[in-house]
Amino acid sequence: MQTFMKWMLETIRAEGAMCNWVEESRFEWTASTALAVSQIVEGKTVVLITDRRRKWLEHYISSNINLLSKERPLIPVISLDRIYPEFDNMTSGESMDMLLDLLELSFGENYFFWYIGKGNDPRSDIAKRSERSCLWLLDEEFGHAMRLRSYDPILDIKLLQLYRLFDLSLNAVLFGEVAVDE
Repeated sequence: MQTFMKWMLETIRAEGAMCNWVEESRFEWTASTALAVSQIVEGKTVVLITDRRRKWLEHYISSNINLLSKERPLIPVISLDRIYPEFDNMTSGESMDMLLDLLELSFGENYFFWYIGKGNDPRSDIAKRSERSCLWLLDEEFGHAMRLRSYDPILDIKLLQLYRLFDLSLNAVLFGEVAVDE
């Protein structure tokens, strides 16, 4: 069985010239993706958060990750906005702690955050608190996060390409083509 890093490089190259940009960031991309996919395989729930400008991507992911045509196990994905619609009104660390308590009561330790958006957006704060989070951050370097630029004229296309690679990674791991922990 091939390693996840080697599989990812081959997959990026197979996607063609439009995905060449991912190859330059493949170490960050692969680390972030491997962390998320391994947690999904362990049965953890994905708590999806985006900044306001990327709400369309949250809807796209939620609508497409569990299509029956994918013929794979369903992936538990929920939007934090649906769990707690008052999320944007949280201003203190104490209220964020209460939300984390709610998530732990609901899921135990069986969840992780997937945040997509600006790194300086207050919505990113909850995901940055956890080392288990999958982060696609705009305009900020942070840990193992995939870093993008908000002023990139083809940012939306790149986000869709990343989601496609993420989805292909899920399939490869779930169907035993590649081991994510190697």
